[in-house]
Amino acid sequence: MFRVLSQPKAMILGLCATGFLSASAMAAAPAMTAEEFDHYATGKTLTYAQDGVIFGTEQYLPGRRVRWAFTGDQCQIGHWYPMGELICFEYEAGDAPQCWKFWKGETGLMAQFEGDPAGTALSEVRQTDGPLSCTGPDVGV
Repeated sequence: MFRVLSQPKAMILGLCATGFLSASAMAAAPAMTAEEFDHYATGKTLTYAQDGVIFGTEQYLPGRRVRWAFTGDQCQIGHWYPMGELICFEYEAGDAPQCWKFWKGETGLMAQFEGDPAGTALSEVRQTDGPLSCTGPDVGV
């Protein structure tokens, strides 16, 4: 899904009033199962924000395949798999797996990067059934 290795860490998303869960609410909320995540995401293209700023977009394809791009960056092809209560993503670039805990919030998915409880938290801000537009050498739709 996301390669946060090159992204700066930020504070966890704040107030419930803006549609985001607080750190304590995220910790208390039950994580989505792999089946729930698959049912929710497959066939959709979701855009995520961090602290209200667009972070990137991911297209969820059948068979747990994904196409991800940071805003304005090239697309990466990968796949996801469950590991306990986490959903982990691996991409063709060969970086280490990126594992996230997902919740269903009032306005869409919420995600917390594993091992970074005070940092990388994302919220779904847009959803479409259309493909992810890709730039770069492996352009696809």
